[in-house]
Amino acid sequence: MYYESFGEGRPIIFLPGWGGDNGEGRDIHEPVFERRPGWRRIYVDPPGTGKSPADPSITDQDGMLAAILTLIDELVGDERFALAGTSAGALHGRGIVRRDPSRVLGLLLRVPGIVVDRTKRTLPTDEYLVRTPEWDDKDRRYYDAVDSIADLDFLGRIQADVSTYGLSEDPATRFEGPTLIVTGRQDTITGYADAWSILDDYPRATYAVLDQQDHGLPVRRLTAYRALVDDWLDRVEEHLDA
Repeated sequence: MYYESFGEGRPIIFLPGWGGDNGEGRDIHEPVFERRPGWRRIYVDPPGTGKSPADPSITDQDGMLAAILTLIDELVGDERFALAGTSAGALHGRGIVRRDPSRVLGLLLRVPGIVVDRTKRTLPTDEYLVRTPEWDDKDRRYYDAVDSIADLDFLGRIQADVSTYGLSEDPATRFEGPTLIVTGRQDTITGYADAWSILDDYPRATYAVLDQQDHGLPVRRLTAYRALVDDWLDRVEEHLDA
């Protein structure tokens, strides 16, 4: 499985959204670490995305999670690590925490997919979203680009059925490490309201809903988003020193 790694120190694993590769997460988050040493940032291409080939033995989300966990074990061994997951990557992140909360230093969930069945999600409209050229630029640089190299047949077979797109084990579990949940007010894919329902699992969570942001969050509100990530990392580091 392909990944990119930068820096040295405590590991932090970045998991992209469904079909996405490591590039968008890298470009969004690396500026945060320009002034914050001590972290080894690992940006992952899950199977069938980016430079990671599809694995025919993976037929559901459990298989995808197992592959990601195998990579993490190879990269960090017994070392504790932080997790940052976007959309479906947030589902993977919660699944990893569910397996062993003690391994995880902190958890970041960006536009998390909480309800697997799309017909049962609580979704806003994008009536008030003002799309600017930044949206088209992001679509071209990241989403259009990754679609051209992802194995869409492999990913589509898993995504096509709720029974294979969701984890067989409910990822809900109590996690007392520093957590950040960031959602978009105009996100018509995963919404913002369903993420509120998991707050009781995360007693040390900051929950944010950013206006003028859809599922591509962050597009225009980079400063606000990165400030939230900075604060989360502050809390993780303080938690380590406590």
